[in-house]
Amino acid sequence: MSRRAAPLLFGGLASVVGYLAFVEFTSGVLQGYYTPMLTDIARHLGVGDADVNWLEGAQLMLSAMVVPALSKLGDQIGHRRILLLSTAVTFAASLMLAFSPVFWLFLIAWAVQGFYVVWLPLEIALVYIRSRHLAQQQGDRIAGGAPALTRRAAGVLVGALELGAISGALVGGALIDSLSLQIVLLIPAVVVGICWIVIAVGVKETPGASPENWRASAFDFRGLVTITLALIAVMGGFFLLRASGIDTGSPMFWAAAGAMLLGAVGVWAFVRIELAHADPIIDMRMFADSRLWPVFATAGLFGVSVLGAQAPLSTFARTDPSVTGYGLGTSGFETSLIIGVYLIAMVIGALLVPTVSRLTTPRWALLIACLLVALGFGLFLPFHDTYLQVIANMVIVGLGSGALVASLPAAAAAAAPEGQTGVATGLTNSVKTVGGAAASCVFGIALSTFAAGASATGTAGSFEGYMTVWIVCSATGLAAAALMLFVPTRAFNDAV
Repeated sequence: MSRRAAPLLFGGLASVVGYLAFVEFTSGVLQGYYTPMLTDIARHLGVGDADVNWLEGAQLMLSAMVVPALSKLGDQIGHRRILLLSTAVTFAASLMLAFSPVFWLFLIAWAVQGFYVVWLPLEIALVYIRSRHLAQQQGDRIAGGAPALTRRAAGVLVGALELGAISGALVGGALIDSLSLQIVLLIPAVVVGICWIVIAVGVKETPGASPENWRASAFDFRGLVTITLALIAVMGGFFLLRASGIDTGSPMFWAAAGAMLLGAVGVWAFVRIELAHADPIIDMRMFADSRLWPVFATAGLFGVSVLGAQAPLSTFARTDPSVTGYGLGTSGFETSLIIGVYLIAMVIGALLVPTVSRLTTPRWALLIACLLVALGFGLFLPFHDTYLQVIANMVIVGLGSGALVASLPAAAAAAAPEGQTGVATGLTNSVKTVGGAAASCVFGIALSTFAAGASATGTAGSFEGYMTVWIVCSATGLAAAALMLFVPTRAFNDAV
């Protein structure tokens, strides 16, 4: 009998995918809502505009630390339970943002709000495990099995995330002009509170998961503390290096080098601890698995462009060409349109993943996505002088980026050993975050190193620095495409 597509595209999972789509819509709102008001936040807290960069850095650091731990707990006691816990923490932090009168308190709340980054890995793991149970029950009636169902669901979830980001940016930008900042900051807390109710009412727990599976005495607290301190040291070193630049005569440069060396030692100690632990928080052997290491490496390379290149792209658009000789000189609204078009392209790219995978193969869907990112950034090298050129480049980048955001967690879930689904999907997010944080530092150094005398104002990044950003992002896209050739075919099927 011929195989047919799963009913309603999700083989009976349409309801849970719908509820989880609202969760990702909320995640998108949080990611897009605050961007138009960062200057207002800085003025409210009495700090300079440049200081808001520490908000992004703090949240990236925290997300790299919490995702592995929460993903592990999700595999052990249930992904829905950890979804509810992380959403409650995000709600409390969102509420705290509205009532933080000083910058350091706001910074803590902003960082803790980053607990929402674990939502997508937990959702992918939950969908994949439920899909496996459904595929076992329905057999040939579900074409492609659990991996195919997961890719379809991932496309919808990422699409909801990007729609939330677009909506959040537009609503946030409109409200900040008409309401007080405190009221505007309260709105995300309301949305997150509704999200918690949606999860509690509409999402069922992972089959077989139970708090009884978790024993505090067996949990890898030593490994968690070690990797937390190591990541703090590494990220702290990066940010110190970004502040000091490559100046060997600066004490801050040597402090940065010392911090990163200490972080490297911490990572080495963490690997030793994990290899010796009976149930590690991160199974380091997963990085040696031929099915998984190319996926993780691709996630890290993808983080360079999707996270590290955001600020340079925005500042290039805002740079006045009549002063510097390069840039677009766009207004804030015109810049937001570029971002909006990029996000819409990401939505389309995410939704196209199942179709492209079916017409070609899952491997080629990922490879094509990587090549689109490489092509889009590569086109910046000759074509960056007009508004339409930049938009066209960002549409290409967005199509590839959306497909990768949707595909990488699903690929990790399919290739993960049994009982490690949440950890594997979470690791794609953590590795992507580390890649983005490292790239942010490198790009900041590039823009400032070449900037001496680059502009009359002394505030614009250098053209050579922007060229460096585009070259690196294009090169990492090509490297990620090459890695896809090393992924065994079985990585795109049910793990055995």
